[in-house]
Amino acid sequence: MIEKIERVIKEAESFLQDNKLNSEDFRLKYLSRKGILNELFDDFKKINNEQKKIVGQNLNKLKNKLEDIHQELSISGKTTSIEKSSGAIPDLTLPEIPNQLGGLHPLTIVKRKILEIFARMGFNAEDGPEIESDWYNFSALNFAENHPAREMQDTFFVEKNAITKDDLLLRTHTSNVQIRLMEYKKPPIRSIMAGRVYRNEAISARAHCQFHQVEGLYVDKNVSFKDLKDTLLHFAKEMFGKDTKIRLRPSYFPFTEPSAEIDVSCFICHGKGCNICKHSGWVEIAGSGMVDPNVLENCNINSEEYTGFAFGMGIERITMLKYGINDLRLFFENDVRFLKQFNGIH
Repeated sequence: MIEKIERVIKEAESFLQDNKLNSEDFRLKYLSRKGILNELFDDFKKINNEQKKIVGQNLNKLKNKLEDIHQELSISGKTTSIEKSSGAIPDLTLPEIPNQLGGLHPLTIVKRKILEIFARMGFNAEDGPEIESDWYNFSALNFAENHPAREMQDTFFVEKNAITKDDLLLRTHTSNVQIRLMEYKKPPIRSIMAGRVYRNEAISARAHCQFHQVEGLYVDKNVSFKDLKDTLLHFAKEMFGKDTKIRLRPSYFPFTEPSAEIDVSCFICHGKGCNICKHSGWVEIAGSGMVDPNVLENCNINSEEYTGFAFGMGIERITMLKYGINDLRLFFENDVRFLKQFNGIH
């Protein structure tokens, strides 16, 4: 049987010299279910135990040899097909195409910068699900049942949870992470949460059906509105420059009371007036406020003992302001010409 194995090896090696045969012919003859190798293994079962060790070693040698020859035939066959399709042999003397290193997406750059600034202030990064229930996205955040944000024009509803029967939806803000965090973790809480959110809006230069938010939450004893103002002022100076000022304007959000919009002094014109700030000298960057006591109670936190503040901002908006980008759609189109402008920025 050993002689037969050696004869098969020589025969298989001669296969490489025959240009008329290909890898598929070789596989059918030697490596298929009805091929020569399988027949030899069937014969191997019939020999006595004294010969099995030596014959088995030779069979394994044959198997490895056949597989190597098949692989070589496959490679040469592909090369031949390439030459035939192009009509010429590739010129191996041509210079190689240099490797081009990619860069970080501008949204990633700004997101990392924001998280880094708040990390230095003691905020821990948290994350949560993008498909959320009505409770975590709306009800626990003090949204009334008839609040406009619950309507179909603002929210992508998915389906009902088969077990809990709750409405499921694509989260409209990262505030759902705040609720989940306050449910399982007791104060003090100082966290920052960033992620993708979804709104059922028409896509334009200023709006998109998906975008990114970063929100912050601080809950502890004796947290005041001054703590909120100082935190956001420090962030603005770190993000836009040490000469940046902030302005707080009264506003309304269901989950905070009192609430305020945060404006920063325009870092392009330095308050003189330009297209970026609409000639007002100020640019809106975030919404904020003191956490409503109802929200704390919904998470089983005693509102008589603890207070807190929360804020949220769009990462796309911060990026557009920082780099002077005037079309939101550029972030999602993967245009290499646009993305190359941010190579080397970290």
